[in-house]
Amino acid sequence: MYLTCRSFFARTVAAGAFSVALGLMSGMAEAQVTAFKQAIAEAASADDAVAKFYRAGNYEPIWTGDTDQARARRAALLDTLKMARLHGLPDLTAKADALIAQMADVRTTRDLGLVEVALSRAYVDYATDVQIGQVTPSKVDSGIVRDRPERDRSAYLTQLNTTAPSAAMRSLAPDTPEYRGLMKEKLRLERLMASGGWGEKVPNRKIEPGETGDNVVSLRNRMIRMGYMRPTPSRKYDTTMQAAVQQFQLEHGLEADGVAGKETVQQINIPVRQRLKSIIVAMERERWMNRDRGPRHVLVNQTDFTAKIIDDGKVTFVTRSVVGKNTGDRRTPEFSDEMEHMVINPSWYVPRSIITKEYLPKLRANPHAVSHLEITDSRGRRVNRGAVDFSKYSSRSFPYAMRQPPSKRNALGLVKFMFPNKHNIYLHDTPQKHLFSREVRAYSHGCIRLAQPFEFAYALLALQEESPKEFFHRVLNTGKETKVVLEQKVPVHLIYRTAVVTPKGRTEYRRDIYGRDAKIWDALERVGVALPSVQG
Repeated sequence: MYLTCRSFFARTVAAGAFSVALGLMSGMAEAQVTAFKQAIAEAASADDAVAKFYRAGNYEPIWTGDTDQARARRAALLDTLKMARLHGLPDLTAKADALIAQMADVRTTRDLGLVEVALSRAYVDYATDVQIGQVTPSKVDSGIVRDRPERDRSAYLTQLNTTAPSAAMRSLAPDTPEYRGLMKEKLRLERLMASGGWGEKVPNRKIEPGETGDNVVSLRNRMIRMGYMRPTPSRKYDTTMQAAVQQFQLEHGLEADGVAGKETVQQINIPVRQRLKSIIVAMERERWMNRDRGPRHVLVNQTDFTAKIIDDGKVTFVTRSVVGKNTGDRRTPEFSDEMEHMVINPSWYVPRSIITKEYLPKLRANPHAVSHLEITDSRGRRVNRGAVDFSKYSSRSFPYAMRQPPSKRNALGLVKFMFPNKHNIYLHDTPQKHLFSREVRAYSHGCIRLAQPFEFAYALLALQEESPKEFFHRVLNTGKETKVVLEQKVPVHLIYRTAVVTPKGRTEYRRDIYGRDAKIWDALERVGVALPSVQG
């Protein structure tokens, strides 16, 4: 039943409710109905998705009817908009208030049609932001080569015809343990900010077990406020404090030696508000990944320097990794693809960018430089270095390719894992094992090096080989470059998270090694996301 325009909001809203009392009449005159639908069509034309929905439904209203369902939709929408900040979205309270005011000001049939569309557009905009993200990843940083998981925006409105309004709106956010954990941590940090944060910072100097004095007291107080220690009167850096520092280090990607060194103190002193930014950015990133990742998939978190195999939501394998150096074009990009095969005893076909930037200058000075690499012509034939005047070639005119044959000294080690992509990024072994003992492991040209590549291969092959280890080494021992196709392709997700929720529900933090999260936060601020005004 349609509502009379003059009495649409003639009575006041019940205390604490968002729907209004509606004056009713038996129905609109045909001319009024036509004008109402024309107003909807006109207003909806500014948004293709909203227009599509109303065209499909013959411009029937879903918000402004005098039914329990319509009232429930209005109430649910206004409630949802006023709670948008819980999801790290802009505060939409003013938007909700504006909609209430617009509804209260309805005087004509046209006004009523405009209200109908205004409610739909507010809902679709909110649904899009909370489900797939507020900003476009590649516009924030060219290294984030990830598309938002776009949806048919008109389907958000269609869902309201088949699902209870509150349930429909609750279902919009990513339904993952990670997202729920991030929301929980966001609320915790906001409460901490309101109560003064983690207290005074620790003096910026190394503090070691066995010490006593004011610096130790400062560290003790900070660790207590952060939840790593119970209150104690002790002024000594004792075993209890050492264990607390070690736990903090483990949860922040630091060497867990129990010593509050320079980097540890720096991380301890990061304020609550900065950690809260990491959480909100991680929630936005989770929205960008709001799609099926595959029952089995490989997850590489660049900030954590790890590569994991996930099976049905559980980590079944994890190893340390090395990622791209934080300079120029070496930073590892973020994207998803599918692993199709591995190559045992791989050759390294040197990327042209490395040839021209790193090796050509050496060859100009000495044609026998980098002798571990073969130089080949366009037909793959080996070139006699002594017969070439490398000095006459520029980075553009250099006509040759370079290859390192299979060996234990090969830059790719003894196995590489391929998910063919335009970035020429893959996972591989490396002879530079010493790098895996370092705290920050950003040294490669962009590819992901694995600390335990053989074990990684066994895990992948376990789905298709009865004895994966035996199979792998049988091929390896031939010394020949061999391609092994994976019978079941495995999705690979290269992500970048400075805030991660563990399976036990704890939130861990990592350094923003490429500065990407800082850029995302700036972009979120530009669309209206803000921290609570209290300091912490």
